[in-house]
Amino acid sequence: MDSVFEFFTGPLAHGFMLRALLISVLIGSVCSIFSCFLVLKGWSLMGDAVSHAVLPGLALAFILGIPLAVGAFAAGLFCAVTVGYIKDNSRVKEDAVMGIVFSGMFALGLVMLTKIETDVHLLHVLFGNVLGISQQDLIEAGIIAALCSTIMLVKRKDLMLYCFDPAHAAVIGLPKKVLHFGLLILLSLTIVSSLKAAGIILVIAMLIAPGATGFLLSRSFDKMLIVAIATSVFSCVIGTLLSYHLDVATAPLIVVIQSGLFLLALVFGGSLRTMKGAQS
Repeated sequence: MDSVFEFFTGPLAHGFMLRALLISVLIGSVCSIFSCFLVLKGWSLMGDAVSHAVLPGLALAFILGIPLAVGAFAAGLFCAVTVGYIKDNSRVKEDAVMGIVFSGMFALGLVMLTKIETDVHLLHVLFGNVLGISQQDLIEAGIIAALCSTIMLVKRKDLMLYCFDPAHAAVIGLPKKVLHFGLLILLSLTIVSSLKAAGIILVIAMLIAPGATGFLLSRSFDKMLIVAIATSVFSCVIGTLLSYHLDVATAPLIVVIQSGLFLLALVFGGSLRTMKGAQS
């Protein structure tokens, strides 16, 4: 019993671990909510594109002396809008446009980072630095995460209908363009809130795995949200605590646990459907 108590309380005796746990839960929650819409909409690659596209925005923000979050948000939103414009005005399919735009912006960001003197470590940009989170970073991420989570939960029915059936949403009078660009803005903000902790690459998994797990284990959208949030928060808490005891990187371990839970859901969900089919 003492060892179990120590497992949970030992890491939290350190301020940096407490901040790491708090920001992990914050970004895990907002990413899990958004992942449900991404999975339903089929926008997993869009999350990949926007997360990679923020890199030149970070570099440009450092050059101009403005907050990095502002540059990252502007670059992510520019990428999303550019993808939509090219798709609507050319014969190239959306997945190809995404691949071209996000890889081009990511490469531009790498070139810019190699030519400027900056204290932003490239590995921290790519994979995050959850143990290096400051109090200011925590407050900033918390405000953005709370804003995005509140909007998505309050408007979840409209967003869910738009993601599931855009044509029906338009027929009943929902503003498709507002919902479309609203989702893109929320996606960019969600990625910005997660950037310092999870990094450009790992945030992709946090934006997909919880929603995919919820999709496998649920038959309604609200239950899908609950499962996604629960699995994501569980992964963040256990991953953060385990990373301290095992002395491994925190964000990658969280993603490993989320991937493991998805595989369990895949097996369990398949077995459950087989049992129901046999009973019927």
